[in-house]
Amino acid sequence: MTYQIALNFEDGVTRFIDCKPSETVADAAYRQKINVPIDCRDGACGACKCSCESGSFRLGDYIEDALSQVEADAGHVLTCQMYPQSDCVVRVPASSEVCKTKQASFEATIGDVRQLSESTLSLTLAGEALNKLAFLPGQYANLNVPGSTQHRAYSFSSMPKDGAVSFLIRNVPGGLMSGFLREQARPGATMSLAGPLGSFYLRDIARPVLMLAGGTGLAPFLAMLDKVVATGGSTHPIHLIYGVNTDADLVEVDKLEAFAAALPHFSFDLVVVSADSQQPRKGYVTQHLEPALLNDGDVDIYLCGPPPMVEAVAQNLRERAIQPASFHYEKFAASA
Repeated sequence: MTYQIALNFEDGVTRFIDCKPSETVADAAYRQKINVPIDCRDGACGACKCSCESGSFRLGDYIEDALSQVEADAGHVLTCQMYPQSDCVVRVPASSEVCKTKQASFEATIGDVRQLSESTLSLTLAGEALNKLAFLPGQYANLNVPGSTQHRAYSFSSMPKDGAVSFLIRNVPGGLMSGFLREQARPGATMSLAGPLGSFYLRDIARPVLMLAGGTGLAPFLAMLDKVVATGGSTHPIHLIYGVNTDADLVEVDKLEAFAAALPHFSFDLVVVSADSQQPRKGYVTQHLEPALLNDGDVDIYLCGPPPMVEAVAQNLRERAIQPASFHYEKFAASA
C-alpha cells in the first residue's frame, strides 16, 4: 500500500509523490528526486518543518526544540518524522526551484471544444500522458496557445477520468486562447499544459462549506464536487452560489443538478445581475449571503471570481463582523 502526498511549494507548484506507511515523507520525496528542506533526519533541528493541510499521519520521535506542541497542534510536521496514514497535502515553505523539482508538463490532444454560451467555452483535453496527471480539486494549469509562445491559466473543471480533463474558458473578444478555440481548434490537434498550480483547492470537509462562483469561476467547483462524489459524499452541508451577468451566461446547470441528485447535502442557488432575468434571485452574490449560510462563522468559504467580486465578498464579511473558519479565494482576470 502507498499513499499519495501532494507537496505544495510556496511558488504555487504542486508535485505528487507516493509514500509507503513505513516511510517518512522526506525519504519518499528524496527517493523521487525532490529535495525537500532537511538537515538532521532525526527530528532534532526543525529544518524540515512543513504544514499538513489535509490527511492523517503519525509522527516519530522528535524533540520540542524542533517542533513545539503548539506547532504540532496547529498542523505543523517534521517531514523526516512524518509517516502517512492516508493521502495528505503538505505545504512546503520553500520554492520548487530550491527543492530541485519543477512544474510537470504534459502533451495532450484536443478532444472537444463547445461554445456553451456567448461568454463561455468548454475545452476537453485527452491523451495517454494525462493518465499520469494528478491535481487537487480547485487547482489550475497553464495551457499553451498553439501557434504561439504564450500560455493562459485555467482551472480544471473536472477531475481526470480515462485520460481526459476539462476546462471552462471565458470567451474574450480578441482573446488569444478563446480566439484559437473558436476559429482554429480541431479535435486531435496537440496542446500542451503545465501544472498543477495554485493554493486554491478543497481541503478536508470538517464543517459546512459555502462555495461562491462568478462566471467561469464555476470551473474549480465542478472539479471539487466531482471529487466529493468520487470519495463518497459529505456529511456536512455544501452550498454553492453561482453568479453571472445574464441568464444566457448560465452554463453547466445540468451538472449542478446532477451533483445535487448525487449528494444529499449539496444545494445551489443561481444569481443573475440583470433585472430582466427569469431567475428568482437577482443582483449580486453578496445580496444572497443568508445568515444561515454563514453559520456564525463556523463555515469554510471558497470563492472564485473576478477581483471586484472577491473584494465585495470580503467587504461584506467585514461589515457583518463574520470571521469564517477559513476563507480561500482565487481571483482571475481575462487576458486579451
